[in-house]
Order: sequence, then C-alpha cells, then structure tokens
Amino acid sequence: MTFRSIAALIISLAVAGCEPLTITAVGIGAATGVGHVLGGIVYRTFTEPLPRVKKAAVASLNQMGFKIESVEKQEHGELIKAKAKERDIEVELEALSPATTRMTTTAKNGLIYDSATATEIILQTERLL
Repeated sequence: MTFRSIAALIISLAVAGCEPLTITAVGIGAATGVGHVLGGIVYRTFTEPLPRVKKAAVASLNQMGFKIESVEKQEHGELIKAKAKERDIEVELEALSPATTRMTTTAKNGLIYDSATATEIILQTERLL
C-alpha cells in the first residue's frame, strides 16, 4: 500500500466512526422535537411563560421520583437541581421573552452524560404543559 492509500483508509475509518453519533443526534431531535447536543445537553424552547414551564418541570421531576435539591434564581431565569440514583440533574429555564422559555436539561452520572434521562424530563414537561 502506498502512503496515500493508508492515509485515505485512516481518514475513511475516522469519518465513519463519527457517523453513528451524527445519526443519534439528528434522530433524537427529529423524532421528538427536542434539540440535542452531542455533549449530552438536551434543550427545547416552549411558547409558554417561565413560571408555567417551571411548574411543569418541577411536577415532571417529582413524578419521575427525582429529589429536587434546590431552585436558584439566575439573571434571566432559574436553575433547578435534582438527584436521581447516582445522577445529578440540572434544569435551566431561561425566559427568552414574557411568553417564551428555553429549557436546557443535563443528567450526569459522574463524568458521563445521560441524554435519555435528560430527554425524558423535557418530554414529560412538554406533556404537562
């Protein structure tokens, strides 16, 4: 094999290895309407005021059996922190306007993000809205 052939093979394998991640990221968003970032952060914008989204998010966390540890005011919204069996959960609510709220959710088990749990929190919140 020549140097070019070897280089082409290595590049092909590297690019092919990323494709399942791309499909996963696109697939989750397309199927559920929930935005998804490869880093494990899941987000969605609701056409609802922040207090209403907060009430639905808290109810969702409670229904899922997660223990809410704190609710903190932030400059443009609120941050809800919860715990669930070795997972630290954060739900950030940001008021984009009086009638629109962006919800960003992370669920981490140590250093590993749990996108499935973060997505389910948003889906349950949407259901309650």
